[in-house]
Amino acid sequence: MSTEEPQADEEDEDLQYFVRIGQTDLDGTKSVERALTDMNGIGRRVARIIAEKAEVDRRDVLGALDEEKIDDVVAAVEEYGDEVPEWLTNHQKDFFTGETTHEIGNDLQMSRRQDINRMKKIDAYRGVRHKRGQKVRGQRTKSTGRTEGTIGVNVEAIKEEQAEDGGDEE
Repeated sequence: MSTEEPQADEEDEDLQYFVRIGQTDLDGTKSVERALTDMNGIGRRVARIIAEKAEVDRRDVLGALDEEKIDDVVAAVEEYGDEVPEWLTNHQKDFFTGETTHEIGNDLQMSRRQDINRMKKIDAYRGVRHKRGQKVRGQRTKSTGRTEGTIGVNVEAIKEEQAEDGGDEE
């Protein structure tokens, strides 16, 4: 029963709980690979490649890395599109510039929105599907993807009606 306060581990003192990379706050308590997947445009495969390029173990905690390693990760994220093959990027052959880039964060959302609006404007098939709010990539629509009310028999309503009718007879 000592009155001394428990000392915090050195790891907890050095841990950054938020690491800012590319306009996104990443959770510093997660592993490098898992934290990078919180960014738009970076999945597990891309996060693994970025960790490898930055020469960081993907299982290390992101917030426990020193500043040099975090800077290496930031540089690897920014240079990712230039260092990988074209098929591994998410924005290939831009309509206006013809360039292949890997968009991350808000840039990805903005370029995707521009592409959809361009398709709507020129009345391309995919644009028309987007306008109508229907599925775009050839999925079936006969029985799935319904956003309106119930189509067909509503079993709950029938049971309620039967319960009301049965209660009135007694």
